[in-house]
Amino acid sequence: MKDNQCAYCMEGELLSQFGIKIAELSASIVVLFKEQSHKGRVIVATKKHVSEMIHLTDQERNQFFAEVNMVANALHKAFSPAKINYGAYGDTGAHLHFHLVPKYQEEFEWGSVFAMNPGKVYLSEQEYNDIAKAITAHLPI
Repeated sequence: MKDNQCAYCMEGELLSQFGIKIAELSASIVVLFKEQSHKGRVIVATKKHVSEMIHLTDQERNQFFAEVNMVANALHKAFSPAKINYGAYGDTGAHLHFHLVPKYQEEFEWGSVFAMNPGKVYLSEQEYNDIAKAITAHLPI
């Protein structure tokens, strides 16, 4: 069941406020986060509108986490980050999703938790397209 107030369910204008859908996998969608202080930052959101992983069947959960891993692997291949931080929040947005935040030793926030939206780096449409292509080149879509 979809929630018509949920950006991940409805996509379109709600999603475009913070992200760009770049891929659809079997259990999830991959969204390029518009704020790119950490090059390649994405969100992997389950296609099923649930707020907790306990609301997924074992098979759905396993597929979702396999896809989170698949996207992390694509980020490593595309951008060679030193580390990827994973964040799952959603106190106010009840749709299970993970932020995958590539961290680079030479950039700010190394050694600390990433800011949800530092508001520092926004790109041109071509730059977003280039990042999306670099990621999706390593995904089975």
